[in-house]
Amino acid sequence: MSQKLLLNAKEINIILQRLACQLVENHKNFENSALIGIQPRGSFLANRLYDILKKDYGLTSLNYGKLDITFYRDDFRRGDKVLKASETDIDFIVENKHVVLIDDVLFTGRSIRSALTALQSFGRPSKIELLTLIDRRFSRHLPIQPDYNGRKVDAINDEHVKVCWIENDGEDAIYLLKN
Repeated sequence: MSQKLLLNAKEINIILQRLACQLVENHKNFENSALIGIQPRGSFLANRLYDILKKDYGLTSLNYGKLDITFYRDDFRRGDKVLKASETDIDFIVENKHVVLIDDVLFTGRSIRSALTALQSFGRPSKIELLTLIDRRFSRHLPIQPDYNGRKVDAINDEHVKVCWIENDGEDAIYLLKN
């Protein structure tokens, strides 16, 4: 398996700063907005954005949560592999809020569909937006597009995008893997 570095730590940080700035432009003080990271991988990205918004923009009353979609996936009972659930941590009401769903890679769109279904268990937001770090734009199975996007990657079927976070993988980097 070969791998090609797409983004290094410095480039990822620049993208995170840009995404945070776009969020502030559209949500101002986040008075009626919330960030929700999709577990497990989207929560690393959501944590980083949450920290930037608090430190660099002084947003103190920022609603932030993590959403597990394991039991909402359409492939939940289809494989031999037992899926392990992550933690859902949403300690605020999403009813009538502007919710920004956050995930690291947008591939087929199925995880986002699952997240939309899972989110309904917590109320009915007035608006839902999608923020992704990587958009694999030619791989959709569902008509889902990000409102905020770090980078578009054109990967063919035997290529995969791997997002590494220092908290989990020991480095901040994004690779394109080819079988």
